[in-house]
Amino acid sequence: MPRYSALTDRSAVEQALAEFDRIGRDAFLHKYGFGAAREYMLVTDGGFYDSKAIFGVAYGYQHGRCLGADEFSGGRAGAAGRLAELGYSITGIN
Repeated sequence: MPRYSALTDRSAVEQALAEFDRIGRDAFLHKYGFGAAREYMLVTDGGFYDSKAIFGVAYGYQHGRCLGADEFSGGRAGAAGRLAELGYSITGIN
């Protein structure tokens, strides 16, 4: 399991968000093998984003390999929590 703290670069998260916006939610989730978020969504002025998928793809932008959905947890103690620590608004946490 990856160390959630290894995602440190907000620009990597911004790149993942931009890709999500560019290709759309369904295409983004399908491309990276994620299902729809069950509980936690990252919220920006631009909309709502599946937090686990954003984390996995942002990890890839920062470290060169995206994380698959089965490689980590998306919850409060996992991806959603780390994104909140990086200053993002997450439904169910903030």
